Amino acid sequence: MKHTESSFFNDTDVEILISTMNRNSLDFLLPMFPISHFSNFSILIINQTTSETILTSGFPNVRVINSFENGLSKSRNLAFENAIGKILVIADDDVVYQEGFIGKIINAYNKFPHAAVINFCAINSDGNLMKNYPSQSKKDLNTFDILNTSSIEITLNKSILEQEKIRFDENFGLGAIFEMGEEAIFLFDFKKKNKKLLFEPQIIVKHENLSSSDKKSIPERYYIQGALFTRIFKRNYIFWIFIKLFFDLKQRKIEFRNIKNALKSAKKGHQKFERMQYENK
Repeated sequence: MKHTESSFFNDTDVEILISTMNRNSLDFLLPMFPISHFSNFSILIINQTTSETILTSGFPNVRVINSFENGLSKSRNLAFENAIGKILVIADDDVVYQEGFIGKIINAYNKFPHAAVINFCAINSDGNLMKNYPSQSKKDLNTFDILNTSSIEITLNKSILEQEKIRFDENFGLGAIFEMGEEAIFLFDFKKKNKKLLFEPQIIVKHENLSSSDKKSIPERYYIQGALFTRIFKRNYIFWIFIKLFFDLKQRKIEFRNIKNALKSAKKGHQKFERMQYENK
């Protein structure tokens, strides 16, 4: 399909949406952008804080919103409401952007300007890929791709985001009732509306820390998964719990003796989410 010149994106169309907490200085941005001073990029910072710790910016390209709410999904959603870029990059405050990342994002959207979401690759502090990414581009993310996505890999076409009015589910994510899984729900909400979700095997970012899921116990993880899979798959949630158990056993993340407790925890998470849905009717 041919596109008119006006449909193409350029570097200034990219805006980086950073969620952070309790900042009173922009110094944290310096290690995030070793390739060029942060003021050369279009950045929106959501600083969840208190009235005693306020962040300000003296740079026209770096906008700041101080929010007195808690919760990562609330932070992301506030960023969406105030974003001005045509292409949005979801960011945490402890990532490091890699050489040429803007160009890689722009090239992908110029190639697929009707994509709602394009995911990219992240590396760890050793310079190795953070997970087993597909080696080739993918024009349609499947269920396993979505469940394996981290927020820092996600970029968005703002016009489609606004058209569909999709937001993060604020019951999920750090600081919420269920502290994981917000990325998967967010992407599945796009997929349910038949929007294009793509993957490009290009490295854009480095992340050194463990994910929040790595720090949680098996019962905690499965409690959240019970709620998460209920939110996404509804009555088929238990099927996906067994799929997760299979992969966790295969990857030795769980032992056979833990299965019973994992299933009990998943059921509790499912029931908690169902109660919440009933109470909100």
